[in-house]
Formats: sequence, structure tokens, C-alpha cells
Amino acid sequence: MDRTGVTTETPKSPWGSVTPAAPACSLADVMSEQLARQLEEENNTFPTLTEPGSDLLLSDETSDTTSDLMLAQMLQMQFDREFDDQLRREEKKFNGDSKVSISFENYRMVHPYEDSDSSEDEVDWQDTRHDPYRAEKPQTTPRKGFTGKGKNITTKHDEVMCGRKNTARMDNFAPEVHVGDGLGMDLKLSNQVFNSLKQHCYSEQRRSSRLHEKKEHSTAEQAVDPRTRLLMYKMVNAGVLEHINGCISTGKESVVFHADGGSLEEQPVPDEVVLKVFKTTLNEFKNRDRYIKDDYRFIDRFSKLNPRKIIRLWAEKEMHNLTRMKKAEIPCPEVVLLKKHILVMSFIGKDHVPAPKLKDAKLGSEDMKNAYYQVLHMMQQLFQECNLVHADLSEYNMLWHEGKVWLIDVSQSVEPTHPHGLEFLFRDCRNVSTFFQKRGVSEAMSVYDLFNAVTGLNIPVGAEEEAEFVAEIVALEKRNEDHVQRRGKKTFPLSSEDGGPPLKPDADD
Repeated sequence: MDRTGVTTETPKSPWGSVTPAAPACSLADVMSEQLARQLEEENNTFPTLTEPGSDLLLSDETSDTTSDLMLAQMLQMQFDREFDDQLRREEKKFNGDSKVSISFENYRMVHPYEDSDSSEDEVDWQDTRHDPYRAEKPQTTPRKGFTGKGKNITTKHDEVMCGRKNTARMDNFAPEVHVGDGLGMDLKLSNQVFNSLKQHCYSEQRRSSRLHEKKEHSTAEQAVDPRTRLLMYKMVNAGVLEHINGCISTGKESVVFHADGGSLEEQPVPDEVVLKVFKTTLNEFKNRDRYIKDDYRFIDRFSKLNPRKIIRLWAEKEMHNLTRMKKAEIPCPEVVLLKKHILVMSFIGKDHVPAPKLKDAKLGSEDMKNAYYQVLHMMQQLFQECNLVHADLSEYNMLWHEGKVWLIDVSQSVEPTHPHGLEFLFRDCRNVSTFFQKRGVSEAMSVYDLFNAVTGLNIPVGAEEEAEFVAEIVALEKRNEDHVQRRGKKTFPLSSEDGGPPLKPDADD
């Protein structure tokens, strides 16, 4: 109401009702209320902690917080746990979905008294800082060679001092030599014992180095050394091979892998091929030198090569033998490529399944009889047309595929002019005759008749004494060797018109 007595209304605010102002209070009251609110919030926050180790920090019943050392250990433990949690998150982020993961466990901040399942009496770790027999500072002998005076004099040759020094020197041994810690023990090693241990460690290091080098430069069973693996990868990169599928056969001298063929500029590559990798370990070839060192085709090169390169000579020798057999149309693998000690050949089989060996083939009586005549014909071709002796012919080196017998593994094959060529042939005849006779082939000839049928020498059998028969063979080889030495030639053509040795017994005088 104004002075005139007229009542007037207060205009409404467009922003709504006005909040009444707070009652005025002193600055001391405001400060005390804020402090009380802050303290109340802090008190409500501490009990709701869910972080690991919070019970250790806040529990007054289980921990004695009056000790500064205990508080420091608890705080350090909490800090380390937070660090480990962060480390696990970094590890998870770093690895992601990768199949190969990297662990950061070695960087964890784990205390020896944390998460220990051992009892109080057993401690899984040892603090070597308090070893009573460990010298705090390196003890050096003065120039004069002794310490002390009078009766207390100690020279550098003192038994106790030398023994403790030798014990301390064991820490310098190689990491793979476990010498123990000797904590709490006054160990004293004499010079003789220490020198023996040192020499033993040195010998073990050299031996382990030799074994490692041998493993890196050798081809073991179903595995290849890095150099051989690199050669195989180069074949794939060059397009000669599409894929290397795996090992299909292992032997004393080689490992055979199956692969899918690629292409070559000079010749087509079959769809399926095999890689015959000759083992680069020399142990398997030490007893087989006679197959190659007396072969007149390789005798000059054999004497000039180091032992490891001789293995490449074996691969080359098999390649030449297979080439001769292929020209004579003898069923055998076809050579595709030779690269050092790796020989690539056509695959005898179908759809990654190798043809069975003759000893494993399930053949009827007619098929077995047919196989025998095939083997007889191939032996005659091998000797008369290819001028070769298989030297390891048996049911293990013959395959049965598509109704035919295939010959494999001819790296040891030699010419008949070899000093032991006819002896090898006689052994082949014995293996073939024995196998087919055991399989019930009545037409199978005896070893003597088979030898004469292959060679055409017609050595008299007589009483069929093997010793006499072998003696005739050795005498014939001796005469052939003398003929070779007189002529001074090391290789001989196939035809007898070119001056080859007369492989026939002398006429009876």
C-alpha cells in the first residue's frame, strides 16, 4: 500500500520464484562447517576402499602401526601391488590377440615375504649379504708376499687363504656349471681340486660347443640343418617347388621329403617330386667309402675332396646312375635337379601316397612271379646295358607301382670293373633269390644260376660250394684289376670293342 492508500501488487519475476537468501553467519562458523563436512567425507571414504592391501593399511587390530618400519613396509607393499597391476595391464595391451605372448613377470615387484607358502622355518630365498665367510672387500696380497709379523705371519701360500680364494673363484665359472652357493659354510678348495674343476669346466664348454656346431651343420633324422633348409627355401622361392609337404622316409644315409613340383626353364617338373637329402653327418658314410673311393669314375675327385664335400659326391653319383638307368628304360625315378647334397626326383606313387616296398606289397602268386621275371630282366639290363651293379639290391630298395617293379637308391651302385663289383653282384643275387624263394616262386633260380644268368660268365658251379664260387669271383676281379692297371685307364665304355676289361674267366689250361 502506498501513501495514497491504494494497494499495489508486486510484479512477478519472469524467472520464477526467487530463492530466499541464506541467513548471514560469521566467518568462523563457515570455516568450522566446511572442516566438519570435509572430515565427515573422509571418514566415509576410508571404509569403502576395495583396493588390495587396504585392510593392511587401516586395520589396527591385526597390524602394529606404531612401528615406522612396519608402516614403511606396508606402504611399499601397496605401491608394489599397484605397480604389478599396471604391469599386467601393459602386458595385456602389448600382447593383444597375438598367438605368441610376451610375459612381464620378470619385472614384477614381489617381496620375498609376500605370497609365500613356506613355513616360518623354511625360507625359499637366501640373503647372501650376511655370509660370515664372504669377504666384504677383495683381499689382495701385498708386494712383499706376506702379512703380519712374527708368529702371526701369513704368506700367500697359506692353505686356508688359498682355499677360500679358490672357493670364491668358482663364481667365475660358466653359468651352466652349477657350483652351489655354499652359504654359511667355510669351504676351502685345494689348488689341485680347483684346477681339476677348472679343467673339467673348460673341457665341457668345448664339448658343448662341438655338439652345438655338429647339430647346426648336420642333418639328423626327420630334420635338416639350417644350410639345407636354406637350400630348400631357395628352391621354393625360385619356383622349382610349390610346397614341401613333409618327410615320407628316413634311412641311414638320407631323408626323403615329398613336395609339389613347380617349373623349370630347361625341362618340365612333375606334379609330385621327392627331395632326397643326404645326411651331412659323416658317421653313416665311414663304412661306405669302398663304394666310391675305388670307383674309377670318381677316384681322382675323391682323393682331393674334404670329407664333407664327399657327401655331395654321393648325390652326384646317384644322379649319374639314375641317368644311365633311364636311358636303358629301366623303371626308376627321373632326375629333376641336383643342388649340392639335395637330389630332386620324380615321385613314385600317387596323391602323396608313396608306392609300397616289394616286401610290403600284397601280391598274388601270379604278380609275384611276374615281379621276379621283371627283377631278373632289370638286373641283366643294369649289368649289360648300363654297365652297373646295384650293390644294395633287396626287397627294401624295390617298389611296386602300377604293376611294375621300380628300382631306387642307387647311390652306392658301381661299375663291374670295381675291385669288389662282382662280389656286390653276388650279394644282390643272394638277396633276390632268397626273397622270391620265401615268397613261393618256384621259378626262382639259385644264387649261382642267377649270377651266371645276369653276368653271362658261366662260372662252373661244381658242388655248389659257396666258398669255391666266391673264390672264383675274387680271382676274376683280381685279373680284371690287373688288366685295368696295365692299361692305365679309369673308365671303360659299354662295348668290349673299346678295350674294356675281359669280364670272363680264363680258359682252362
